Amino acid sequence: MGRFGVTEILVILAVVLLLFGGKKIPELMKGLGSGIKEFKNAAKDDQPATTKKEEETKE
Repeated sequence: MGRFGVTEILVILAVVLLLFGGKKIPELMKGLGSGIKEFKNAAKDDQPATTKKEEETKE
């Protein structure tokens, strides 16, 4: 029930295209991509800090 079929994906894409227009979609995807990149970098930078805290609590 939680899976999307080809028809559902096409309908969603058509609605997005109608709402935002063809010129606005590349800008939205660029913003989404940079947001995901920043999130991954922040998660990668945060990971060593949690490892250090775990080592301190073990001692």
